[in-house]
Amino acid sequence: MQNVDGAAFLADCPTRLAVEILSDKWAVLVIFGLSHQPRRHGELVDLIGGISRKVLTQTLRRLQQYGLVERRAETPRRVEYSLTDLGRTLVEPIEVLTRWARDHGGAIVDFQEAAEAATAARVRAAG
Repeated sequence: MQNVDGAAFLADCPTRLAVEILSDKWAVLVIFGLSHQPRRHGELVDLIGGISRKVLTQTLRRLQQYGLVERRAETPRRVEYSLTDLGRTLVEPIEVLTRWARDHGGAIVDFQEAAEAATAARVRAAG
């Protein structure tokens, strides 16, 4: 997305696909959860707070369709998920985003709270 006039704005641009994948909060968390080792479905549910089993299953299937996650069934009751080589290429960008969030998340929350307070003050003044 370096060139504002470039292909990043085209509907079939690979950049848009990458943004689509990374804008799914569950996909990013699943990829990060698999970044160090293969994990079973239940392990991912325990690791990723707030995700339901159904949403995790949908997310894993979508990541498999993108070629980012591999499903390995040793037995019907023992299924593990791991990142493919392609999936591992996303670990570093996700780590960069994680550092950014850690460094700047407080500022975002401050701005959100200020905006909410300003909106509440306008409503009170109008009301």
